[in-house]
Amino acid sequence: MAEAPSGPSANVRIPQELYDKIALMAKDADFPSVDSYVAFVLGEVIEDDDTAFSPEEEEKVKERLRNLGYL
Repeated sequence: MAEAPSGPSANVRIPQELYDKIALMAKDADFPSVDSYVAFVLGEVIEDDDTAFSPEEEEKVKERLRNLGYL
């Protein structure tokens, strides 16, 4: 079982449908909470330098976020 995140924290708003999917994934992976699962996954993404976005990919992501109303 994974450990819950420690230290200061912040809230992030995501769509309920996405949260529900993450909750199932966290349960299947034996994480104690959605928070701990999300912290683990995001930590892995940030630490993995090989998967950094190229400038073109980053612009595509920004455009998608703009189209969804997040930017």
